[in-house]
Amino acid sequence: MDLYEHQGKDLFAKHHIPLPRGQVAERPEEARRAAEGFGGKAVVKVQVQIGGRGKGGGIVIAQAPHEAEDAARRMLDEGFKDTPVTRVLVEEQVDIAEEFYVAVLLDRGTKRYLAMVSSEGGMDIEQIAKEHPEALRRTRIDPLLGLRPYHARWLTGGLPEDARKGAADIIPKLYDVLIDADATLVEVNPLVLLADGRVAALDSKVTIDDNALYRHEELAELRGSFPVDPTEAKAKEQGLQYVKLDGQVGIIGNGAGLVMSTLDVVEQAGGRAANFLDVGGGAGVDVMAASLEVILSDPDVRSVLVNIFGGITRCDLVARGILEALDRVDAKVPIVVRLDGTNAEEGRKILSEAGHERIVAAATMQEAAQRAAELAKEAA
Repeated sequence: MDLYEHQGKDLFAKHHIPLPRGQVAERPEEARRAAEGFGGKAVVKVQVQIGGRGKGGGIVIAQAPHEAEDAARRMLDEGFKDTPVTRVLVEEQVDIAEEFYVAVLLDRGTKRYLAMVSSEGGMDIEQIAKEHPEALRRTRIDPLLGLRPYHARWLTGGLPEDARKGAADIIPKLYDVLIDADATLVEVNPLVLLADGRVAALDSKVTIDDNALYRHEELAELRGSFPVDPTEAKAKEQGLQYVKLDGQVGIIGNGAGLVMSTLDVVEQAGGRAANFLDVGGGAGVDVMAASLEVILSDPDVRSVLVNIFGGITRCDLVARGILEALDRVDAKVPIVVRLDGTNAEEGRKILSEAGHERIVAAATMQEAAQRAAELAKEAA
């Protein structure tokens, strides 16, 4: 679960991490009053769970209260990158001398935590690592040992001397946020050195492990503040294992391992998956029909790939479910189907005899992924 910036900063404040003064506004006039409270000048930030706010007009430096009000009104009315906006964060303007980057995250591959600090902030960490690798320091942290003072001293060794002490004080507190909230990522971009010598967190990105929310009632309650994707809501109603992604190829498979492999093969074929959807073992007509309805309700989907390996799941029932779903919804995108395993021949025969114009048969997973990726590009 990705928190809004102001919610992450609420966690920061509990750990005494220096922050600019700020106020959440749900109406334009509230943004105006907040700016007046900060002396007339303010920074207005759209509150969404996606990045790119600075480049996309989601952060506005207002030089007067009416500018803060106008910025808030635009954000609340127009949304941000097709995402509805329900609130903005209005903060005092601060005099920034230099910007840095800092993050602490869970590194599942090494079963350690990873801490990173860059002397260059305000840009994507991937860009920093690629273009200026010398500016990035990293260290892995044993969870039994925790983040020690020597970790912080080494991480901040590449920063300007007048920023090192303040940054070294903040980094262990960010680690404490990660541990206490069961987070998988705590990021500040930028961490700033102010003209008066203080170091402060100008931003926050905090991702909470969903599996740990039962231990954090106050964090679980924040779910209600996030806009619900209509496709995800529909999948949840049907009891489907669905995760929205940012591609154009809708994916349906049976078994998490097969679905993950399908995502990889689609990527290798030059496509991008629009979702993860696992129908599980023994999926029958109703489950397949509901799954296809969910995928086809996503406006980003340009093609669908149904990849089924029949074990407990019978491919003839999968085929009937696909046809039933096409009776319920008006499919406007091609549906590539690969069936293998139990009753696969019967399933292929059912689809072939139906002669539906949207169904494209594929013999192998590679062929199916290639066709789905090509068809998505043609429809884009």
